[in-house]
Amino acid sequence: MQVLVTRPEPDASEFAALCRENGLAPVLCPLMQVVFETAAVDLDGVGAFAFTSANGVRAYLANSTDKTLPVFAVGEATAQTAADAGFNEVKTAGGDVEALAGLIGEHRRSLSGAVLHIAGAARAGNLVAALNAQHIAARRMTLYAVNAADALPPGALSLAAADWVALFSPRTAALFARLVESAGAGERFGKMRAACLSDAVAEAAGAMAWRSVHVAGARNAAAMAALMKDLRANLAARNKAPSGGELKGGQ
Repeated sequence: MQVLVTRPEPDASEFAALCRENGLAPVLCPLMQVVFETAAVDLDGVGAFAFTSANGVRAYLANSTDKTLPVFAVGEATAQTAADAGFNEVKTAGGDVEALAGLIGEHRRSLSGAVLHIAGAARAGNLVAALNAQHIAARRMTLYAVNAADALPPGALSLAAADWVALFSPRTAALFARLVESAGAGERFGKMRAACLSDAVAEAAGAMAWRSVHVAGARNAAAMAALMKDLRANLAARNKAPSGGELKGGQ
């Protein structure tokens, strides 16, 4: 099964490798580009970092080498990026800003200062406000931007016969639908399935018609690859089933 990978680099190549490990054929089709800012990071009075994306970790490390403070990460991928970078104390939330605010609140007594949220220019939710509502000192520093493409990547239209489009964020899903509409290719891409990281992503993907929309069992890249691999296996089993037979489970 061929998969259009819409993530920006370096996540695109990492997910593509995971797809290959699961017997899928990835095709890079990035819809956004990550751009890091250059700025001095003031850690005066800071007791912990909050990262709501792996790009936040990368953007911070592009501007500072201090890894001594504890980290609160929004999800597994962000936590793994921080751990791989050398942060020693990393705690992981359930995958969204609300869960991250709750996790930090649970550990408020261990905080030695304010929480510094390293963020992108476009954000889902307001972590600082959520922490302030719990009377936890917090501030935000914007260190990167994710710039959207104004058209489908060159050659993308020739890939409309692919089986899947992998969508990791509501913003990406909505952007893909908009670019497909602008290209007048809704009917062609509508024959594909959408693999979505979450219900929110699936909702945004609903802006266009699909053959079917599927949500991963967990909010991580491994679950996305497993979703597509498992459906491939189910379809293969269905095709081999005797006429009139019943295959348990569904798409």
